[in-house]
Amino acid sequence: MSVTRIISPAVPTLSLSDTGTRALALMEENHLSHLPVVEHEQYIALLQETELLDWETPESPLSGAPFLSFKPAVMAGSHSYDAIRLLNQLNLSALPVIDGEQKYYGTVTREGLLKFITENGSLNGTGGIIVLEMLPHNYSLYQIARICENEDITIVNSQMFTTSMGMMEVTLKTNRTNLDALVASFERHDYKVLEVYGDPKSVEDMMGKYNLLMNYINM
Repeated sequence: MSVTRIISPAVPTLSLSDTGTRALALMEENHLSHLPVVEHEQYIALLQETELLDWETPESPLSGAPFLSFKPAVMAGSHSYDAIRLLNQLNLSALPVIDGEQKYYGTVTREGLLKFITENGSLNGTGGIIVLEMLPHNYSLYQIARICENEDITIVNSQMFTTSMGMMEVTLKTNRTNLDALVASFERHDYKVLEVYGDPKSVEDMMGKYNLLMNYINM
């Protein structure tokens, strides 16, 4: 699923002529702690509420702000899981989508992204998720399903995505939340396990900070 499909049209942008006070007001109005600065369709920076609150002259134009070097973004055409990684790693409420020339496409929000994925079935209902990476010629859904069946796990939903590096990412939604045994089985068969979304203990031990995702989808 391309991240451009889940851009939130309601997220406003700021220009360099806007003030810090206006930025804070828009953040409060939209229940976001981050907003993009865009000038002539070019992505300039991502504003953070904490830095705006610490700014000594919030009534000044943003062009004079000392914190315009923060500009995380996800490339248009990236998989939605790339956005999830960045949102979680940087603890963002919003993430701009751009192209290779910094052209601004829009913004995805953490809440909007997870809601879209949930409503479209890949994360809906009880069960864990595992993401595998492999070369395209090594992909075999039959073998993947057989490995799952050997661990008494059923694949509820699957998605495939080819990365910009030519690797294939396969996302499997399963009927189990504890995927430790399945991860070990995939690794024995030389599959690279990129991510696991399962029970909180498994996620904490194996993948780190995905508590936000777990709490949101209530797996």
